[in-house]
Amino acid sequence: MEKTLVATGKTIELAIASALDQLGLDRDSVSVQVLAQAKSGFLGFGAQPAKVQVTYEAPDPAPQAPKSALSSASRSKPKAAAPVRKPQAPKQEAPRQEAGKYEPPKPAKPEAPKPPKAPKEPRAETPKVPREFAPAAPGSVEEKIEVFLKGLLEHMGSQAVPHAWKDGEDSYRVELTGDDLGYLIGRRGDTLDALQHLCNYSVNRSVDGHIRISVDAEDYRQKREESLRRYARKKAQQVLKARRRTTLEPMNAYERHLVHATLQDMERITTHSVGTEPNRRVVIEYVR
Repeated sequence: MEKTLVATGKTIELAIASALDQLGLDRDSVSVQVLAQAKSGFLGFGAQPAKVQVTYEAPDPAPQAPKSALSSASRSKPKAAAPVRKPQAPKQEAPRQEAGKYEPPKPAKPEAPKPPKAPKEPRAETPKVPREFAPAAPGSVEEKIEVFLKGLLEHMGSQAVPHAWKDGEDSYRVELTGDDLGYLIGRRGDTLDALQHLCNYSVNRSVDGHIRISVDAEDYRQKREESLRRYARKKAQQVLKARRRTTLEPMNAYERHLVHATLQDMERITTHSVGTEPNRRVVIEYVR
């Protein structure tokens, strides 16, 4: 059963975090609709908090067993008189053993002791082998990508190291390695997308033609794609069950394309996008 919760906060993100804390759910388990943007007012007057509506899936309530109609009726009726017991015939006693004869009890057969279970051997975990990257050739596009990202990361106070390689005719991939890469990924990959956008803009100004650069860290983009596919299929199943549309959270163009592609072959399901950037969303509809 689908339920909604309205929450407020100083910002949209704080309002969403407040709703998730109340529900005890994570971000992938709900869809969010912005009801009102936060307003700062003038000189402290007229300020309004941001307001969001969170939609989540709650388990259906268990049906209660109807009370028996006879139970109330039986309370009003007088109790019937206890039936008169019939005299019982005297029990016949078992014949006693003759004197002098004694049968000793049969000894119980000893059970064979069960062999002790062998202890389970712990599974040997395969150690994660660090990936090896070939050094970029001097003057190559890979070197330009690494030099730009290295300088940008140093300005951010990060010790991460970028490694670039050619992935196709006009495409390059970059993997950031090092410690504490979480803040370089950011919430929903926002920081990683910003690094990728700046890198594409800067490097394309110094090369012939146009190239496409993808920046990743700790395989975040692959994990995000798998999570989005699961999320899209789950919401589509809810739409099929309820037979009504649902609107997903705001996504960038690539993530919206991924949702459309995941659900394009699903029967009785159609998708389209609504809104304007950066709040453009995917709508999943039931086809009758």
